[in-house]
Amino acid sequence: MEKVTGIGGLFFRAKDPLALSAWYEQHLGVNAPPASYEDSVWMQEPGPTIFAPMDMASPDFPKDTQLYINFRVNDLQAMCRQLEAAGITVQIEPESYPYGYFAALQDPEGNQIQLWQFVSPETTPAR
Repeated sequence: MEKVTGIGGLFFRAKDPLALSAWYEQHLGVNAPPASYEDSVWMQEPGPTIFAPMDMASPDFPKDTQLYINFRVNDLQAMCRQLEAAGITVQIEPESYPYGYFAALQDPEGNQIQLWQFVSPETTPAR
């Protein structure tokens, strides 16, 4: 059976698309959409991806948001320090999970962002 090989794009509405693209590029390193076919696109590193439709009543997905995206990071603590130094509020999940560590923040338009430092369940160290 043929299957997809990954997510090729994430498209969502924004009040100020240019400013929001610049915020994601400045603070999270996600390149803005290319202006031409000659410009490069943001390249993800290979790694795990969760694809999970959520129940409309799920408490894990706030009702007042259109987007909830999870980004993998190599060093959650370093990323959170970097964001906080830029004046961005980050909530680090105090619990560690078999698949790693998490933190939450919002972009300037209120979209939910989760940062995930993946750790293989077999090698998850105690925090």
